[in-house]
Amino acid sequence: MRKTMLSLSVIGSLMTGVAFAQDADAFRDGFIAGDISWEEVQARAMEEGEVNLYYWGGSDQINIWMDRFAVPALAEEGVTLNPVRITGTKDAVDLVLAELGSGRGLGEGSVDAIWVNGENFATLMRQGAVMGAFADKLPNSVNFEWNPEDPRSLLNLRDFGVETNASEIPWSGQQYVCAVNTDRVASDDVPSTFAEMRAYLEANPGKFTYVKPPHFIGNTFVQAAVYAHNPDGTGAEPFQSSLDELGAEELARLIAPGMEYLREIEPLLLGGDSGNARYPEDPNALNGLFLNGEIDFSCQFGLYGVATGLRDGTYPEGAEQFIFPEGNMIKNKNYLVIPANAPNPAAAMVMANYMASVDSQATKLEIAGMPPGVDPWRLSDEDAARLDAASPGLVGVTQAELDANTAPDTNATLVDVIEATWLEYIERDSEESISSIVATAVANLN
Repeated sequence: MRKTMLSLSVIGSLMTGVAFAQDADAFRDGFIAGDISWEEVQARAMEEGEVNLYYWGGSDQINIWMDRFAVPALAEEGVTLNPVRITGTKDAVDLVLAELGSGRGLGEGSVDAIWVNGENFATLMRQGAVMGAFADKLPNSVNFEWNPEDPRSLLNLRDFGVETNASEIPWSGQQYVCAVNTDRVASDDVPSTFAEMRAYLEANPGKFTYVKPPHFIGNTFVQAAVYAHNPDGTGAEPFQSSLDELGAEELARLIAPGMEYLREIEPLLLGGDSGNARYPEDPNALNGLFLNGEIDFSCQFGLYGVATGLRDGTYPEGAEQFIFPEGNMIKNKNYLVIPANAPNPAAAMVMANYMASVDSQATKLEIAGMPPGVDPWRLSDEDAARLDAASPGLVGVTQAELDANTAPDTNATLVDVIEATWLEYIERDSEESISSIVATAVANLN
C-alpha cells in the first residue's frame, strides 16, 4: 500500500509538472495582457518553488552578495534561488537556443533567467527566445523611466541599439572609465583625448595597453576610439544604426580612421617595442599590470572600480579616475532576461522584481560595487539617499563630469564586424584594406 501511495505521489508530481509546462503560454500571455494579478504570480512562484539564474560568476563580491542577500530574500518569497555561475553569458544563451531547437518549448527549458546585455540579448530577440514584455509590469517597474519622450529612458528602452520592448529589466548600470596612477603621472600629463594619449606614449612608450578583443572590455575601447575618430565628427551617432541600415561600405568608411589610430599606437603599447604588443585577456590581467606599475592607465567598465580597487588592494594607492576620452565614455546598463521556455516563469518574475527593488540595489552596490540599474529620479528622496549612502564613491571625478561625457553603446549588429576588423587589421596585421576586411566580415555573418 505504501509503495502504491508513493507511486501515486510521484505520478501526481509528474502530472503537475506537465500541467505547468502546458499552461506556461497561457500564464505568460495572461500576465503580459494584464489579466493575472501580482498575487497570482506570487502564488504560482511558490508552487514552482525555485528559479535558476545563470550569470557570470567571475566576481567574488557578486557571488558573496548573491549568497548572503539574494538567496535569503527569495527564500522569504517561498522561492529557492539557484545561482548558476558561468564563465560566459553566451553559454547560457546557447543552452536556451539548443533546448528550443530540440523542441523544449514554453515551460520546458532549464534556464529561468540570464544576466545579459548587448549581443546576447540581440541574439535571443532574433531567435524569438524571450518570454516577452514583462519588465514594465512588475511592481518595482516604477523604479525605472519607461517614457520614450524622456531622453533619460534610452538605456531602459534600447540595449546596444536594440529595442528591449520590456523583454529584459535593468539590473545594473555601468560606464567605461579610465584610472591613472597619480604616483607615476603628473596631473598635467593625464590625457583626455586619444591624441593626448598618443603624445603621452611617445614620451613614455609601453606604459599603456587595453584588454584584447573579442573580450567586451576590449571591444568597448575600440568602439570609443572609432567614435572619437569618426570622419564626420558625429561621434557615436551613426553607430546607433543597424548593419542593414548602415551598410558595409559606409561602416568601413566610418571606422577606418579609428582603426588606423589603433594600428599606429600599437608599437607604443606595452611590449610594442619588441614588435609584440601585450593585450591582457581580461580585466583581472589588466588590473595586475596596473597594480604592478607596468602600465600607468587602466580602462574598463567600473563606475566605482577605483574605490573598490583601493579598498580591496587590487589598484595602486595613487589610483584616480579621469575623463577619457572626452565625450565618448560609453555608458550602458545590463539586464535580466527570462527565456521563452523558462521552466519557472513566475518564480523568475518574482526574482526579477526583487532584483529591481531599492533594497536589492543598495545592498548590491555596497557589497559588490555594482552601480544601480534603477533611475534615481524615479525614487523617493529617502530611497535615493539610501543608494547614495551605499555607494563606494568616485575618486578623482564627479558624477556631473561623467554625465557630461557619456556615449551610447554601438548597435549590437555592428559589434561583431568591428571586432573582426580589429582582429584582422590589428592583431593579424593584415595588408588588406579596411573596406575589404569589413566586407568579408559582413559576408561571414550570413
